Amino acid sequence: GIVEESVTGIYRLYQLSKAGKLCIPAMTLTTRSPYWTGNELKRTTDIMFGGKQVVVCGYGEVSEKKECSHIGCCYIVTEVDPICAVQACMDDMVITCTGNKNVVEREHLDRMKSGCIVCNMGHCSTEIDLLSLRTAELRWKRVRPKVDHVIWPDGKRIVLLAEGRLLNLSCSTVPLFVLSITATTQALALIELYSAPEGRYKQDVYLLPKKMGSPQLGLLLVH
Repeated sequence: GIVEESVTGIYRLYQLSKAGKLCIPAMTLTTRSPYWTGNELKRTTDIMFGGKQVVVCGYGEVSEKKECSHIGCCYIVTEVDPICAVQACMDDMVITCTGNKNVVEREHLDRMKSGCIVCNMGHCSTEIDLLSLRTAELRWKRVRPKVDHVIWPDGKRIVLLAEGRLLNLSCSTVPLFVLSITATTQALALIELYSAPEGRYKQDVYLLPKKMGSPQLGLLLVH
């Protein structure tokens, strides 16, 4: 069997299961990292976020809506029709976290004001249409590690973080405590799939039972 923890990966497994293309049992985890995009944003850009307008594309387990308010940001969440919502705004920061492709396209980037920060917390580097920015009329300037300015002919510049890759993985290290939680729950799921009686798990997607993970994860709090 296999174990998956990412939101997008779990969604893909359910798609395969529904289509009858999942050939082995799969177990999913629902643990969520106790840190958020704001840490990476502050470390990478070294700017103050109080009063900044933030667009969060996609509202799910990865969404940073609540955390944006904690550091004084004014935020807008786009979910039902994110493309139209991004087109209509002129904001200071755009964070994608939908798991889809080309959520922010060239036409949206053209309408953003100079200095807007664009970054991705979704799936791989496909949420921001980077190919549309690799053109002759636009100039790229590396201003610091993981921070590029994409400069338009009129002098407008967009601040692109980590070249559209996952911000939390590209711009900072994952805390050891988070890694220990992830490794523990994944190991428990694999042990369950391996040791379960034949026939318990079929070619479908299953959630790791809470009663399996709670006692072992509780040991992390003791230490």
